[in-house]
Amino acid sequence: MSSLNGMRVLDLTQYLSGPYCTMLLGDFGADVVKVEKLQGDDQRRLSPFVNDESAPFMAINRNKRSITLNLKSEQGKSILFELVQKSDVLVENFRPGIAKSLGIDYEAVRQVNPGIIYCSISGYGQTGPCRTKGGFDILAQGMTGLMDVNSPSGDRPVKIPVSFHDIGASLTALYSILCAYIHKLQGGAGQYLDISLVDSGLSLVPVEAAAYFVNGVVPKVAGTQNLLAAPYQAYKTRDGYVVVGASNQKLWEKFCKQVVDRPTWIEDTRFATVSDRVAHIDELERIIELVLTHEDTGYWVEKLDAAGIPGGPINTFDQALRDPQVIARDMIVELEHPRAGKIKNLASAAKMSGTPAQIRMPAPTVGQHTVDILSEMGLTTSEVEALKRDKVV
Repeated sequence: MSSLNGMRVLDLTQYLSGPYCTMLLGDFGADVVKVEKLQGDDQRRLSPFVNDESAPFMAINRNKRSITLNLKSEQGKSILFELVQKSDVLVENFRPGIAKSLGIDYEAVRQVNPGIIYCSISGYGQTGPCRTKGGFDILAQGMTGLMDVNSPSGDRPVKIPVSFHDIGASLTALYSILCAYIHKLQGGAGQYLDISLVDSGLSLVPVEAAAYFVNGVVPKVAGTQNLLAAPYQAYKTRDGYVVVGASNQKLWEKFCKQVVDRPTWIEDTRFATVSDRVAHIDELERIIELVLTHEDTGYWVEKLDAAGIPGGPINTFDQALRDPQVIARDMIVELEHPRAGKIKNLASAAKMSGTPAQIRMPAPTVGQHTVDILSEMGLTTSEVEALKRDKVV
């Protein structure tokens, strides 16, 4: 039994911010119908490819059925509205104004289904001076200050090398949809959800924002240093780096006594409190590394573990995907795709005893389920063929 059995989702999204959200809904049992333009989601053209199928697309579009629709045609729009009548949720990530120009905005859709939960994901949201601009993850990283925080002073801006804001917006959309769905199940009405990449990214840095609001401190490039705690970063060892999480006073004292055998550091006024250690963070880093560079990373991880202090290595990405902890948590699954063959996906991070995520099917090929979905709507084979000839589907 899946927790979202019975939920019907219309997915009018492409690239990452929308499809990742709808994939998660599908993982927990929702029937997700991906509505694609006739040539398919633009992400289908991103490499690398396996038998002409995009690996990035397959990574975030499992558990969905695909129908292709020409939404610029009246027949295509009519089919969409028929699907809307039987749906609980519609998710789109068009640039603001596009859905209205197509006649499929919230006001139009709610006329067909007043109980619809309509979620719009965009770069800047539906209001504000930037609302009409197209928005991608890199633009949101620039606007929210994260590229500046991640850049050495006076150097070129450095992008965070993952789609931080896209995924953040997906997760914001996900919990917003679930809250709205619970509200509807409790007798409430449908509603409109306005999700922004910029808003979502900012919401993920509350501690840094709090520090700025209180004392005007702007986060600086700090490598792996933490501006609120120390030692809480990666330190150089003889053969690499080790991450140390001795963030509070008790762990600091255990680190000094049981890991590096430097009990005198506890009495050093420069390092007496967390605030003192942060104030002298560069000097603290220097003296810790003078000790740690005498042994390999594995040695220090064992010492940290024995002392009960959070610590670990810095894996390369390929090492992370082979890490015994990742394997033990079943974080990699293998699927059989109709064209690409056996492919690997990252599994759901949510581990639930009663209603676990279920990966029922791989990402669809373009329009793979068009005929099935139209047949469910009552169309005959000849009617479907006529729609194909007219380039509606």
